[in-house]
Amino acid sequence: MESIRSPICVVLGHVDHGKSSILDTIRGTAIIETEAGKITQAIGASIIPLETIRKVTGNLLEQLKLDFTIPGLLFIDTPGHAAFTTLRKRGGNIADIAILVVDINEGLKPQTIEAIEILKTYKTPFVIAANKIDIIPGFMDFSDSILNIISKQHQQVQEQIDNKLYELIGEMHKHGFQAERFDRLSDYTKQIAIIPCSAKKNYAIPELLMVVTGLAQRFLEKSLKTDISGPAKGTILEVKEEKGLGTTLDVIIYNGTLRKDDTIIIGSLNEPIVTKIRALLEPEPLAEMRDKKSRFINVDKVKAASGVKISAPNIEKAVAGMPIISTTRDKLEENQKRIQKEIQEVIIETDKEGIVIKADTLGSLEALTQLLKEKGVKIRAASIGDISKKDLSDAESNYEKNPLESVILAFNVKLAKDAIKKANVHIISSNIIYKIMEDFQKWHEEQKKLLEQKKIDVLVRPCKFEILKNYVFRQSSPAVVGVDVLEGVMKVDMPVMKEGKKITEIKSMQAEQENLTRVEKGKQVAVSMDHVTVGRQIHEGDILYSAIPEEDFIKLKTLTRHLQKPEMALLKEIAEIMRKNNPMWGI
Repeated sequence: MESIRSPICVVLGHVDHGKSSILDTIRGTAIIETEAGKITQAIGASIIPLETIRKVTGNLLEQLKLDFTIPGLLFIDTPGHAAFTTLRKRGGNIADIAILVVDINEGLKPQTIEAIEILKTYKTPFVIAANKIDIIPGFMDFSDSILNIISKQHQQVQEQIDNKLYELIGEMHKHGFQAERFDRLSDYTKQIAIIPCSAKKNYAIPELLMVVTGLAQRFLEKSLKTDISGPAKGTILEVKEEKGLGTTLDVIIYNGTLRKDDTIIIGSLNEPIVTKIRALLEPEPLAEMRDKKSRFINVDKVKAASGVKISAPNIEKAVAGMPIISTTRDKLEENQKRIQKEIQEVIIETDKEGIVIKADTLGSLEALTQLLKEKGVKIRAASIGDISKKDLSDAESNYEKNPLESVILAFNVKLAKDAIKKANVHIISSNIIYKIMEDFQKWHEEQKKLLEQKKIDVLVRPCKFEILKNYVFRQSSPAVVGVDVLEGVMKVDMPVMKEGKKITEIKSMQAEQENLTRVEKGKQVAVSMDHVTVGRQIHEGDILYSAIPEEDFIKLKTLTRHLQKPEMALLKEIAEIMRKNNPMWGI
């Protein structure tokens, strides 16, 4: 039997921008506005029926002139991208719509940008709650709709609000989205709605609910059709230890109906877990919201979309983010193969070479993999769980072939107890995917420069120097003279030319009785040179150059970003000298 399920809504955003406050205010408002408190607190989710949304939004919903068929909205109680990436299904995310919370005073921050990238990856529609409007200097409190509240502010405050919204619109544009204040939108399919609000003051929560409900009804109705009599499909939100119950699974069911005593298949890293449901548990009405002590009631069944706690044997190895389905005995083998194929696609779809990535859940791993692949980064191994000995060995084996790939990116995981960090392996870890990406990019650039610097250090660099007058310390065997480095870098063993011909090399360098191996422009040092005599091959006042081998010159041309502009000009000067005798030199 086909019916429309509640759209699943997740709240995302940067730390301290008000994700939890928005969620709490939405639920709190829904309770306050309805005497009977018609809001169901499921495990990991709050179900707000359409009737309650109508009461909260007043006549706002009627203005949309839509024929509502969705039964309400299901909000995931755990805010943040971690919950969002955990809620995955084959080919996407089970969150149908999202609220991106942005502090209107601070704009986009690292976690906000990360959330935007993840929403873009999963093609999830979203609205922006521009929170903390009440802390704009000079803002006055009124009890009214948000648009009336804004219109009652002093002109200066209104201008500040508009400026901050325009800044936000500009920032969203940089990330490939057109956005506009919700009442100024011309096309909901092409523009992101921004709702200025305050979770603290309960401003614009009705407007936020109106926009989310309207969007869900208008654009998601087809995708929300579910066969409630069919087998259940869901995702594990959390694996928990509950007193008296042992290991339990907090699951979001997005399709079908799950019943007590059903056989379920849970995706796992090795082979699927097959078990039978011992109990389905829900919190007592509003228990989880009003106090944090776990109090559960047994239920016989739960239908999509909802959250439920599952008690079953042999589920200790279950991992958050893994898919879960109910099955009949005759379809057990077929469903086991299907669920494992889904997991292998994420974990094994890797390159023969590349970096190693680790994450805490399948969804996080998928999000990280997707973002890296978009940037053309090759991935050798991608798996769930703490960094193991094997991960470290895989990354270390890259060092000889390509040091830029001897790195492990770790999201929300740590080093396993028996794993010892290796000197040639760099680990970048964070609980923010965006930060991992940022740090990896920075490390990659630094390593690239170091490697290129090593390449350039073995080459003969451009150098121009003058033999100082009255500073001949020895005429020959070896000749020791004072020189002034006019340009470039002089090094021990550097070959030296005069008029395009190599005549000697720098045997040693000394300044203030200290032996040196490298001297840069502007320094005066004493140098010793073999096979030349002052007064014959070299003279006081001579300008000499480094005799760059043609092979080195060709390599230097590819590494010019590591040379200063004057050094590049000197390279050109040396090439011109060499081409007097050989016009094709260095070409």
